[in-house]
Order: sequence, then structure tokens, then C-alpha cells
Amino acid sequence: MTLLRSTSRPTDRIVVPRRAFLTLAGASTGAAALVPSLSASADPSGPFVPPGELFTLGVASGDPHPDGVVLWTRLAPDPVAADGLGGMPDRDVNVAWEMAEDEGFVRVVRRGVERARADGAHSVHVEVKGLRADRVYWYRFRAAGQISPTGRTRTAPARGAALNALTFAFASCQSFPAGHFTAFEHMAQEDLDVVVHLGDYIYESGGAGSIGRAHLPAAEVFSLADYRVRYGQYKADPALQAAHAAAPWIVAPDDHEVENNWAGDHSQPDDEPDQDPEVFRRRRAAAYQAYWENMPLRRSSMPDGPEMQVFRRLAFGDMLQLNVLDTRRYRNRQLQDPAGRWDTQRQMLGAEQEAWLLEGLGASDARWNVLANQVFSFEADHEAGEAVRYGMDTWDGYAAARQRLFEGVRTRGVENFLVVTGDAHRSVAADLKLDFSDDASPVVGAEFLGTSISSGGNGSDSDALGKVWLEENPHMRFHNKQRGYQVCHLGRDAMRTEYKVVPYVDRPGAPIETRASIHVENGRPGIAQVED
Repeated sequence: MTLLRSTSRPTDRIVVPRRAFLTLAGASTGAAALVPSLSASADPSGPFVPPGELFTLGVASGDPHPDGVVLWTRLAPDPVAADGLGGMPDRDVNVAWEMAEDEGFVRVVRRGVERARADGAHSVHVEVKGLRADRVYWYRFRAAGQISPTGRTRTAPARGAALNALTFAFASCQSFPAGHFTAFEHMAQEDLDVVVHLGDYIYESGGAGSIGRAHLPAAEVFSLADYRVRYGQYKADPALQAAHAAAPWIVAPDDHEVENNWAGDHSQPDDEPDQDPEVFRRRRAAAYQAYWENMPLRRSSMPDGPEMQVFRRLAFGDMLQLNVLDTRRYRNRQLQDPAGRWDTQRQMLGAEQEAWLLEGLGASDARWNVLANQVFSFEADHEAGEAVRYGMDTWDGYAAARQRLFEGVRTRGVENFLVVTGDAHRSVAADLKLDFSDDASPVVGAEFLGTSISSGGNGSDSDALGKVWLEENPHMRFHNKQRGYQVCHLGRDAMRTEYKVVPYVDRPGAPIETRASIHVENGRPGIAQVED
């Protein structure tokens, strides 16, 4: 598929054909000869002899700004070493990095040296500044004479810059034992400005799948060492590495990066009801630390024990305001009795984040205002007939908080309000209404629930729950239960979300197809057209 870029962008921008530019097996010895200047300065810890290949987890970039981006890598000769240290010795190591305007690194524009610290699992987070807005760059790292794979990234357009088009993908839920990450292979070939990952990057559970991809460690993870091993296993996957190296990512955790269905300072509801929250806070601190070490995040998101700044806002010219949410840390515990879901004291986002979100939406001058959201916000009656049944982990369990959000969007006159969501292992496109029980109620926006990369196994075009959802929830316009990812094409007059699906994940090599295209028109809230 050929995608047309905005003609309003600067004329000297680099046009990059999608080809196999990623050297995922590592750089050759010839590459080192081409860049003699890419070397770390004298290491204060003395000479370092690597115990093996250092860049087994690839490279990544993230959180693009108009003048810079985060570059990431992690040194790990043995990514699943049981102590969680990735096969590295207990010492810090200098890592050199460089960025160039060309894939051959002839026009190098920035370079430097960062310290890969043992207490940070030898991860490297470089916040590069001074770059040109809306430009493609290539980057790589070097340590102890070894050169990393090459990554491709892109800075954001200048704030307020007039754009004709912008394209991003979003994805979530990649259980390693449940299936192969084939969808990421296809995502790496898309022409994307950015990728948004909405959580469940790893799964904390133990056990083995049915396709020969068992979790390491074999049991559920609780300690920092075990979380590090789990990330090492996931990030060693070549398809995931390819998608990271192809475009910058914006990431936010959901529940499985810590524990299934956790809420605030509490474990999942089926744990001991009197469990000390401090026990869970210690677990969350370990989980957050490992998440930070393995994601291309800025220092502003570095965890402080069990706390981490997840919610943040990124702008892309005059086209997109992206509000990244944290729907786990500040919520109340899930209800055991659904009668309380309209309790006005219950929080999903917490008072501070909710006020931050509504203030930013009200002040936005972007064409499209998007929430990067972990659990779906539309109402979903799970029961056929007159009876009703709602999930308590989604916004349905926090109905009053959802009402405040949607009313805030409407009273502030927020135009082109969109929500992209993960978690549910199925795809739905839905209108967002002030009152889901009233067909005549105003529509405030549209939500695109995206399926999983692999969680849930092969999936199917539909299932029993999907049929109930479409019958009982008229605001739902599309449903599918296959695996894949979504691509959003934003334009000045309309936007289009393509649901990309693979037919199977129990073995590699699945083809990709566009299952549906959902259209939203500028200035008209809700879904305008479904091409199913």
C-alpha cells in the first residue's frame, strides 16, 4: 500500500522508501570501519571486555518532540539470565551514540556518550535535542567495539505547523506464550510517523502456551530480577525489535506490566482482601523500574519507587494533540457490586489527571484530539435481552467518572474527540454518547478499540460476545476478534482507522489484511462510515 505524505511539509525532508534497512542481526565488522569516530571516550571503570553480543535487545526511540527524541538500548549478552542482569558484570559501561540524516551515517548531526549503569540494568536513555522538526533520522550505539543495529526515527512537526496528513499506529497486548508477534513484522513495513503502545507489553503470569513459547521465568513474576528477565525474553523477539527500530514509540503501561486488574495501591480483586497495600507497592516499584529500563521514556517518566509519571501530552503540528492517560494508578478499586458504578466519588483518572486532561482538551487548537487510553470507555452491555451486565475493570465500572469526562468534552466544545484503546483482545469502533441508554443523546466523539498483537491466540472474525455486543449496544458500529494492530490516517477533512489483522498467530508467517476502514469527518462527532 502506498501512503501519500503531506505536501505542506518542508520540501527538503527526507523521503525514505520502506525497505530492509534494519540490521537486526547486529552490525558487521565492515560497518565499524566506516565510522571510526563512533567510539566511547575513556571509560573511568577501565577496559571492558564484553562477555558476548551486547545489543541483543535491539534499539528503540520514543516520545518525539519537534527538536528531539529519546534513544534507547540495553546491554544484555544473556537477556534471560536468572539474576536479571542480562549477562552483564556489576560495573557501569560507556556507550557511544550518534544520529545522522542518512542511513549510511555520512551526515552525522549529533553524537555523544552515555553511561549504561549496572543499577539500571545497563539501559541507556538518550534525550537528544537540537534536531530539526518533522525530519527522519537514523541512530545507533557502540560499546566495547560492538555496534548496535540501526534504528530509524522521526521528530514531531513544529507546534502549530500546518499539516495535511499524519499517520500513526496503535497496538497492545502481546502475550509471548499465546502467539507469535507477526503483526509487528508487518507494522515495521508501514510508513508511520509514530507508534502508540497502550499497554500489556509483557504479561506477569507464569505457565506455558500451547505453541512452544513458554514464559521465563516459568512462574508469575514479583521481583525486580524476574521482571527484568521477562522483559529480556519479550524484547529479544525479532518482530518486536523491527517495529521499535522502524519508528518512534509512545508507550504507557496497563495492568499486566505489574499485575492483572490492579487498581491504585491494591492488587487484583481476587487476591486476599486484607493484603497490605505496602506489599503491592513494593511489587509495583519493581515492575515500574523494569518497565522504565526497557522503554524509550524520558527522564520525566523515571519511576520514584512505586510512583511513575505516565500521563503526558504530545503535539504534532496543528494536526494532533495526543493525551496519554494513566488509568491504573489513580483509580479506585474495582467494584464487587455494580450498583456503585455511578458513585460520583469514584475516580478512574484521579482528580489531578482529570483536571489536567480537560484543561488541555479545552485549550487545544489541534485538528484531532486523541486520548491514548488503556481500557475501553464506551458502554458495553455483556448480556442479551433485558438484563444488563458490565465489566468492572473498564470505564463501565467508573460510569460517573466517564460522565464527567464526556460532559467536560462537550461543554468545552472539544472538536474531533477520539479515543484509541487496547486491553480487550478484540476490535470495536463505537460512537461515544452522553447517555448510552438514549439513542437521541448527543455523540461527543468516537472510540477505536484495538485488538491484541497475540493475546488470546488465533482469534476469529466474530464470537458469541461480539454478537451480543453488536445487538445490545447500538453505538457499536464494528466488531472483530482477530489479532493485529490499527493504523490511523489523519487529514484535514477526515480521518480513517484501518484495522489490520492476521489470520493466525500460533505459527509464524501470517499475511496481513485490512479487515475494515472506519471514517470520521472533521467537525462531525462520531463515526461517519464503516467499510467492513
